[in-house]
Amino acid sequence: MSAMDTAVSQNATVAAAATAAGVGSAGLAGLLPEVQTVELLVAVSIFVAIHSLRQRRTQGLPTWPLVGMLPSLLLGLRSDMYEWITGVLKARGGTFTFRGPWLTNLHCVVTADPRNLEHLLKTRFGSFPKGPYFRENMRDLLGDGIFGADDEVWRRQRKAASLEFHSAEFRALTASSLVELVHRRLLPVLAGAEAAAGAVDLQDVLLRLTFDNVCMIAFGVDPGCLRPGLPEIPFARAFEDATEATTVRFVTPTALWRAMRALGVGHERVLRRSLAGVDEFAYDVIRRRKEELADAAAAAGRRSDLLTVFTRMRDEDGRPYTDKFLRDICVNFILAGRDTSSVALAWFFWLLGKNPGVEAKILEEVEGIVAARKGAGEVVEEEEELVFRPEEVKRMEYLHAALSEALRLYPSVPVDHKEVVEDEVFPDGTVLKKGTKVIYAMYSMGRMESIWGDDCREYKPERWLRDGRFVGESAYKFTAFNGGPRLCLGKDFAYYQMKFTAASILRRYRVRVVEGHPVAPKMALTMYMKHGLKVTLTKRGKAN
Repeated sequence: MSAMDTAVSQNATVAAAATAAGVGSAGLAGLLPEVQTVELLVAVSIFVAIHSLRQRRTQGLPTWPLVGMLPSLLLGLRSDMYEWITGVLKARGGTFTFRGPWLTNLHCVVTADPRNLEHLLKTRFGSFPKGPYFRENMRDLLGDGIFGADDEVWRRQRKAASLEFHSAEFRALTASSLVELVHRRLLPVLAGAEAAAGAVDLQDVLLRLTFDNVCMIAFGVDPGCLRPGLPEIPFARAFEDATEATTVRFVTPTALWRAMRALGVGHERVLRRSLAGVDEFAYDVIRRRKEELADAAAAAGRRSDLLTVFTRMRDEDGRPYTDKFLRDICVNFILAGRDTSSVALAWFFWLLGKNPGVEAKILEEVEGIVAARKGAGEVVEEEEELVFRPEEVKRMEYLHAALSEALRLYPSVPVDHKEVVEDEVFPDGTVLKKGTKVIYAMYSMGRMESIWGDDCREYKPERWLRDGRFVGESAYKFTAFNGGPRLCLGKDFAYYQMKFTAASILRRYRVRVVEGHPVAPKMALTMYMKHGLKVTLTKRGKAN
């Protein structure tokens, strides 16, 4: 039978069936196109689904028409975004390309390959600036400060700040202010919590400590966040709200948040109100500092805070820096210095609760340092008054390793951002077109077997020690303090601050996380604990 005969026969069969069902030839003529349209739509849908899902093999995630990889991203946001990124990176060998919805700027290359990080942070540093996307999102909060600046603006600030950070006066300021804050405020607050036998949010307490400390360093003023009763400080609240509202911009299409800013609604309304509080505080301090420096008698006194240093400086044209520029510098250093140490310490104390053996070794090291004082014939102060000296803090090698291990697993800045200014190729072969956004995932790097070995998820300070001495890793393998020309200026101070604080607490108190307290990272510029860190405190030597 010919093909035509077969078709005629099939049509006759369909017609007969339709007639038997009560459908006439005219109704059949109208029914067939509808059936064919439905079949076509189903077939196209199946094809698109198969095609999109098959791209998982080559791109790591299914890519859907119009919305790109957005459905997968939304699933990640519902669970644990950082673990979701880690899983995709492992499946893709350390690098993948994320494609966002059509006509949005949510497209980027995500990497956790140390070779790629060395390429972008050092080898080809000039080709990977922060970029206009990052600056636009952060400009309202950071202005032209060092954290988001590029090129000559960044270099000028970096040079001036570097000279100050390495000065003897600055080191003396940071050491003395830390002793004052830890012994006159932090320990009394913890003593009050211990006496009340209640739980305290250790993350909040540590954030107050570092906020007061960094404000003293940046502005030369003490906001007084860490005091009995833990009062709410308007500037601190405004700064935190502004930081959180700014973070939302990175997961919101640019056109949308711009419209929200113009209308003054949603998180943009919060940002505007919070920035007003930040600016009111900052400009008031700047005004008063300039009046102080104009007084010859007051100006004779030596101040080492960053505001005073930059107020006395001149730009390349020999003119004083503007109040806006001074504000930006100080706000940037507060952002960089407030959260990083406190958040790292919060995760450190949480990890100690799960690893008592590590805590025991830290205590052994600390008590050894105290014993060395006695062995030298010194009179050792009472427990409450004992203050660790800078040279003693430097000798705390195991504590240094334990803090580094906490930062490896829970880096204070979990991801960072760059933008490509010209076509590039990563060492792993990934092609980067001009304008491509690059995300490097520090959180994921600490969980890559290819970088840290099969025990990468274990908390093991010993991996940092050689014959009992701390040995650092490459800045492109351990990126908690960035690397290359943008290596964190405050790295040494951050370690000193964390070690001094941790040793002072641990020698006096057992710190235990409240049973059942949920611990999870928060989506933010820094890796806050979403629910804080509720702990109870017991004095050493006192029965549990």
